[in-house]
Amino acid sequence: MFLKAGLLSLGLLLASRVLGLARESAQAAAFGTTGMADVAVLMLTLPDWIAGLALSGAMAYVLVPAWAGRPAEAVRRHQRELARRLLIGGLVAAVALGWWREPLRVVLAEGLSTSWHQAASQALLWSAAALPLALLASLWATRLQHERDFVGLYGANLVVNAVLIGGIATAAYSADAAWALCMLGGGLVTAMLARLWWQSVRIDKAVAAVSTADVVAPLPTAHELRPGLSDWLWAMAAAGLPLALPVVARSVASAQGEGALAAFSYAWKLVELPLVLAIQLVAAMAFPHVAAAVKNDVTSVRTAETVRSALALAWTLACAAATALLVASPAIAQLLFGWGRMDAAGLERIAAWSAAAAWSLLPQALTAVALTVLATQNRLKPVVLAYTAGLLAVLLLPRLGLDDGQQLMWSLNAVYGLVGLVAWWQLGRPGLAWLPVKEMATPMLVMLLAWASRQVWQPAAGAPLSLALLVGCAAALVVAGAGWLASATLRKAVRA
Repeated sequence: MFLKAGLLSLGLLLASRVLGLARESAQAAAFGTTGMADVAVLMLTLPDWIAGLALSGAMAYVLVPAWAGRPAEAVRRHQRELARRLLIGGLVAAVALGWWREPLRVVLAEGLSTSWHQAASQALLWSAAALPLALLASLWATRLQHERDFVGLYGANLVVNAVLIGGIATAAYSADAAWALCMLGGGLVTAMLARLWWQSVRIDKAVAAVSTADVVAPLPTAHELRPGLSDWLWAMAAAGLPLALPVVARSVASAQGEGALAAFSYAWKLVELPLVLAIQLVAAMAFPHVAAAVKNDVTSVRTAETVRSALALAWTLACAAATALLVASPAIAQLLFGWGRMDAAGLERIAAWSAAAAWSLLPQALTAVALTVLATQNRLKPVVLAYTAGLLAVLLLPRLGLDDGQQLMWSLNAVYGLVGLVAWWQLGRPGLAWLPVKEMATPMLVMLLAWASRQVWQPAAGAPLSLALLVGCAAALVVAGAGWLASATLRKAVRA
């Protein structure tokens, strides 16, 4: 089901994430783990993070089920209504962000020295300018997901990253920090505009493909199509809190001094790549199918097969990706970030922190698939409460003296594990029937064996980088292959 529907989508997403890594690599080479690196990370990630925290995931949870089976004209009218509101709200939010940029800088980048305070404030102004564009892009991305146009959905990331790499490359050659900030800010706004152009072209193409003969049902009223406020609030919390967790942990880590924020961001990027490629891609492609199946009958064979297939695929890919990081994180960090102005100490931190965070991929696979069902049923409250408890716990860690990056990564692992258990428990008896325990155990056991072998075998000093990378890739492939051989559900999901 998922391979046939998503080969091109997977290729585009992979290409966009490779470009995203190239962007992070260029950023690390240009600024290392300095104060300027912290400022660049803050500026370039804040608009999409705020959009994701407030709306992006919530729109998918609320609008994809609400739009399912609706006539194209009704969906178009509702989309335009939401776009007007988002632009107004985005402008208000941008003004507020610019006005309160100093307190926000203290919260998000506490460890910056006084010499970088003005640069961080200017960076936040550029982020504020890009914020309305990021909010509108989140709505258009949801429309593309509804249309199952994953080429349009993930191709937008290619556009953004290509433009941002150009801005970073230009800024890297500037000796003046103020001019470099202007180059980064201009690149950010240009990237946001280019993404909107791409999304509008793809939406127009999807709408044009729907003939008037397809619209046979009467158009629903605005009240029928508009989800309730409580649906929005719970969906916003369920989608936003997972994004808030690593950023809050990153802000806590920044108190260790200049460069800690950037090092934490680079380490999390190594986990975020497989998270998006392996787990969120599967969940995104499964969501329309799950929404339609759950609406018909939550206990049906079709629903069970859809959820089991999504979980088997997401879990196996998560185990394989975690294995690669556990076995070869120093080599991966060296390959991606070990050049330019990156120093050895920064590289060592990135490798250690990313290896610790790799364990979070497993519970996040459980949560991502469970949320596709819970969002359709408007049963997100327990998951939101679990995320909230975890977020508060992370905020309290500095009081306990636990503010090192590796300690923070293990804290995130614990939070994601708790949320995964709560999410699957909330599914009740159907969830137990959907859980392919035996098929999930095989890739996990092979992953644990690979990790244990790595603890015993340490590469010799001066071993070639290519050898370490090869070992990591081989271990990941063995885990994926074991999952494939042990799971008929997985083979069916890929072949269907």
